[in-house]
Amino acid sequence: MNRRDFFRHAGTAAGTLALNAFPHHLFAAATQKFAADRVKLGPMGVEVSRLAMGTGTNGVGGSSNQTRKLGLRGLAEMLCAAYDQGVTFFDSADQYGTHSHIKEALKGVPREKVQLLTKTRATTAREMREDLDRYRSELGVDYIDIVLLHALTDPDWNRKNRGAMDVLAEAREKKIIRAHGASCHSLAALRTSALEPWLQVQLARINPARVAMDADVPAVVSALERIKAAGKGVIGMKILGVGRLRKRADECLQFALAQSCVDCFTIGSENRAEFEDLTRKIPPASVRG
Repeated sequence: MNRRDFFRHAGTAAGTLALNAFPHHLFAAATQKFAADRVKLGPMGVEVSRLAMGTGTNGVGGSSNQTRKLGLRGLAEMLCAAYDQGVTFFDSADQYGTHSHIKEALKGVPREKVQLLTKTRATTAREMREDLDRYRSELGVDYIDIVLLHALTDPDWNRKNRGAMDVLAEAREKKIIRAHGASCHSLAALRTSALEPWLQVQLARINPARVAMDADVPAVVSALERIKAAGKGVIGMKILGVGRLRKRADECLQFALAQSCVDCFTIGSENRAEFEDLTRKIPPASVRG
């Protein structure tokens, strides 16, 4: 079996693991990777840690598993603990309700040494300006490293969201943000990303079992390869399938780490032990043969 054959087999799993005999040798790398590795994203070269601290597992309506289980101080303390281990990339969104938690964490870590990503549902220029002002106030910062249009599914998203996109481009020029892009939740939207010059950073769902993904594994990988080839930064998400693949974390990490079209990835740890487990698993997963 080669890697393409594995993709085809996994792509037919329809949401369940087809990894009873995961072909480790197909995903082995020559150089070991670590959660705290520094990675530069896309044309703006925003430098982030390879692992991002996700804060929005099952995030909707202003809360997430992280906020519900850990609370303000607990999540802030976990983010600070991640920073102490070199994981400096914090992933948030308006709908997760975690801006205030990151603001609390920033009381204990230097702002200039962490990278903040958040997401917006704004579609118009007015909505986008209001969101940028509110987000910076909620986070307690002067600038945000990366802002993404959130959960796009329409293949015409780059036309329908042009007002918000223009405001983000202007905000980047004014150094209110450092880079902009999109989080896509459909294969059609991903394919548009590869062709859209405005997009600098892509967030996309990817794992070897097609759990909570936009299409089968080969189709998603192909779309991300085109996005990466166009010079854009790619962040993977749903690496563990919203927790449904946590018992197969080694295989999922190995898969993500082997993808040349994925620069880094975000995983939402729900307690300190889960975070520590991920940081231990990433190096061996990157080279296991």
